[in-house]
Amino acid sequence: MAEPTINDGRAAGTVTLRPASRADADWIAALHTDSWQRNYRGSYSDTFLDERLATDRRVLWHSRLAAPGPCARTLVAERDGEAVGFVHVELDADPRLGALVDNLHVRHDARRSGVGTVLLVEVARLVAAERPGSGYYLWVLEANTAAIAFYRAAGGTFADREPLSPPGGDAENLCGQPTKRRVVWPAG
Repeated sequence: MAEPTINDGRAAGTVTLRPASRADADWIAALHTDSWQRNYRGSYSDTFLDERLATDRRVLWHSRLAAPGPCARTLVAERDGEAVGFVHVELDADPRLGALVDNLHVRHDARRSGVGTVLLVEVARLVAAERPGSGYYLWVLEANTAAIAFYRAAGGTFADREPLSPPGGDAENLCGQPTKRRVVWPAG
């Protein structure tokens, strides 16, 4: 798979990408949990983030990786043999917009090192190879200003704005009425 070299300003390293396996479920769930706990305070309730999220993410990732759908692609980014991020893509998620980047997370200590860019570039390559003529999109919470800046710098176009759906359908899992924005990368 792709092996771009990045320089994170601290040390050069090669980021390699590989398909995720069932064995990756626990650490992906832990990274997903850590990312939400760091970035979504004030959007999701503290009770949800601190007491229910870890179990919720473990169930999700064990399920996704045990029986991936035919359009699901989950990739792990490693640098120097250590997992530093992942991306999950659902091809054909929207007939007009194409593939959904459902998750893209980078370990906190590896942020701003180019790993997210490597993952997003791989999404573009993967979508172009597997679904020529298709674009891709994702949703980002409006409160996540760092992610918004990253996606803007990566050429994403900001489109729809919607209220965030509460996890598990339980409004108690949200703080107020947070919103999310769709970011689109059209085909071609």
